[in-house]
Amino acid sequence: MRVLRLITRLNIGGPSIQAITLSERLTTRGVTTRLVHGSLGEGEGDMRYLLSPSVNVEHLPRLGRELSPAADYAAFRCVSAIVREFRPHIVHTHMAKAGAIGRAAAARYNRSVAPSDRARIVHTYHGHVLEGYFSPAKTALFVGVERLLARSTDRIIAISPAIRDELLRGHRIGRPEQYRVVPLGFDLSALAAIDDRARVAARSSLGINQDAHVVSTVGRLTAIKQHHLFLETARLVAQTDPSALFLIAGDGELRTALEETARDFGLADRVRFLGWRRDLATIYGASDVFLLTSRNEGTPVALIESLAAGVPGVSTDVGGVRDVLDDASGPVGAVAPYGDPVALADAVAQFLADASLRRARGERGRASVIARYGIDRLVDDIDTLYHELLG
Repeated sequence: MRVLRLITRLNIGGPSIQAITLSERLTTRGVTTRLVHGSLGEGEGDMRYLLSPSVNVEHLPRLGRELSPAADYAAFRCVSAIVREFRPHIVHTHMAKAGAIGRAAAARYNRSVAPSDRARIVHTYHGHVLEGYFSPAKTALFVGVERLLARSTDRIIAISPAIRDELLRGHRIGRPEQYRVVPLGFDLSALAAIDDRARVAARSSLGINQDAHVVSTVGRLTAIKQHHLFLETARLVAQTDPSALFLIAGDGELRTALEETARDFGLADRVRFLGWRRDLATIYGASDVFLLTSRNEGTPVALIESLAAGVPGVSTDVGGVRDVLDDASGPVGAVAPYGDPVALADAVAQFLADASLRRARGERGRASVIARYGIDRLVDDIDTLYHELLG
């Protein structure tokens, strides 16, 4: 089986992890994958360090996140040439730009070959940019494009039921029978191994007092992640908890402005900007509570990771957050309305004040996400879907 996998860029985040991991692990099941990726944006973290020699990788410099008619057309021509040469059984795209260019190129290829030789087209929505990113006019344009692309797509993968419902019912993209919900999957073994001894070591390595109350977040410092709301929440928590310390792991175009906001809020000595870190187990190991303040989320990878480490999560109630935090065995965190720092601070403060509640929710969350978001389950789901498409 030949699979052409396209992703806009291999920046830090769940889509990159999934694209790289699937390309590598499906090799053992007789799948030959060519992974094509574009260029990183300025200030974005790079996940290419995860690539192994077993993955056939191709970099397309003209493929990138920003809209550029000339570069996008050049990328389309390059992808079209790759499709003609590779003759894939499956073209599987990830992220919006690669989804548009890759599906258009695959559809063009399918019109030029016999029906028996056509490529099956799959697109994964790891989230979407149809809420909270662009103006209403631009959003309407992108919705129209996605509706058009869905017509030539054999399977549309949503990583959560919430994302599927937003696309299908909210934006009328595709038909119900095209959709499959395939949750993300990760190798969570290192995070699952974090215990009390590892937590002590993590704090020591970061120079954090063992008695501090540590609230962390991980992600790009960009508008959609709303770190300003994180800082507003931190200010409220700090007013009542003198031992509270806040860690922000990540980088991006808003870092300078956020550092200035932290100073204005009187939090300069209470908030640590750590930049991009590969040792996320250290960050989660040092944390008591994970706080996510995004405006929109598909399936929040950092929230899954924190729970795997036994750290309960507090989040804005957006996108696929509830799919992660609502478990049949009971709650594993807490949600608050988007834009409400008081509600977020109250939830964080409740966890910080009650160590037994933190431990109970954290251990329940760990068991929940390991069962639902393990890597073996993801590989099985995608392998099954590919064979279903190919009969």
